[in-house]
Amino acid sequence: VTALVALSFSGAIGLTFLMLGCALEYYGVYWPLFVLIFYFICPIPHFIAKRVSDDSDAASSACRELAYFFTTGIVVSAFGFPIILARVEAIKWGACGLVLAGNAVIFLTILGFFLVFGRGDDFSWEQW
Repeated sequence: VTALVALSFSGAIGLTFLMLGCALEYYGVYWPLFVLIFYFICPIPHFIAKRVSDDSDAASSACRELAYFFTTGIVVSAFGFPIILARVEAIKWGACGLVLAGNAVIFLTILGFFLVFGRGDDFSWEQW
């Protein structure tokens, strides 16, 4: 239960950074909210690989490695998107920094969720 509370708190902190990068009067542009799409599609390759791959004790499987590759691409794209927006001056660099801080916290929260609840024991993410 404490892990779930800690993960929800860190998720709230990450979303607060994202909202501050958008909603502060000095920045005032809501383009960085498109990063939310990356947050939602980040775990999808893992879910697909978990369902498709067999549960053998092999050290590595091609499906799992492909899921890691796609997940890495999604995470890198989420960090690159605000940098590109700041580079073309659609947002200010301060907003870019807040969004990047929010990205780091949110993706660490997603990783923590899979590390805590992805073990396959009685209390796992599959129950959610």
